[in-house]
Amino acid sequence: MNTVEHISAGTLKQLHRELLRIRMIEERIADIYSEQQMRCPVHLSTGQEAVAVGVCAHLVQADYVMSGHRSHGHYLAKGGNLKAMFAEMYGKATGCTNGKGGSMHLLDLAAGFLGAVPIVASTIPIAVGASWGSRLRNEERVVVTFFGEGATEEGVFHEAVNFASLKKLPVVFVCENNLYSVYSPMEVRQPANREVYEIAKAHGVAAYQGDGNDMRSVYSLAEQAIARARHGEGPTFLEFKTYRWREHCGPFYDNDLGYREPAEFEAWKVKDPIVILERYMREMSLLPDGNLESLKRELAIEIDEAVAFAKNSPFPKSSEMATFTYPA
Repeated sequence: MNTVEHISAGTLKQLHRELLRIRMIEERIADIYSEQQMRCPVHLSTGQEAVAVGVCAHLVQADYVMSGHRSHGHYLAKGGNLKAMFAEMYGKATGCTNGKGGSMHLLDLAAGFLGAVPIVASTIPIAVGASWGSRLRNEERVVVTFFGEGATEEGVFHEAVNFASLKKLPVVFVCENNLYSVYSPMEVRQPANREVYEIAKAHGVAAYQGDGNDMRSVYSLAEQAIARARHGEGPTFLEFKTYRWREHCGPFYDNDLGYREPAEFEAWKVKDPIVILERYMREMSLLPDGNLESLKRELAIEIDEAVAFAKNSPFPKSSEMATFTYPA
């Protein structure tokens, strides 16, 4: 795939806004998690936001997105309701799954976010099934499924990619390769002489690798992959190299555990997708400092309102505990 060099000024500003919004939302989650009012685990995507934003920028409301346990960015980038997301993490009835799912089970059907499930790779076949169902109903719809590189080690990944390739489905498989599966590095999980995206090629799927921290690279590759899907050219696999800053699960940093070197962490922090995009926008005279501070204040107000909404919302009634669950 060729990288598209030019992205309009208006699009760059919107991409930057969405990047900053997701970062600020997750930083607020990290700040208030210690209040002990959020009783669900949280998997933050700090440092990885460009993949979610750059891909979802090309989707329309009718398109579907599915994700895994690290799903806040995907949910928000697809247009998921922020107040409902915070309420869900607080276990409130106004949450996006009525307070019963928590951070790892986000859902917003109105936005086309079909759901997130923490079981590794589990939403990949569901997304392919949703695409197959849309095909049978003659619906024109692109389906995107986000997952980490660890998901490519699961059997359902191969079955799903093979089926999507066989039926030439309009699915885009987006792999966020952040180098670690919990605390296990790539070298103990996959052979050193193979790149992740090459696995998809073996199933006859068009597959490409990009810089997941460079918004322009993500945006360009995603634009072409989604265009292929819309034009009936079949599925595409996109691998984006990126890096999570915070601990695998939780609001803190876990570099003290020794599974990654401090130098590695600092090297990736320099590649902050927000800093990279802001540097480019300043070079293009698209980001006056006053505008940036104004945007941060605007986003902070939105986040404050969402948190207050969640805290002030009621808990589900005890009589509704079994609603929307499988019967015993």
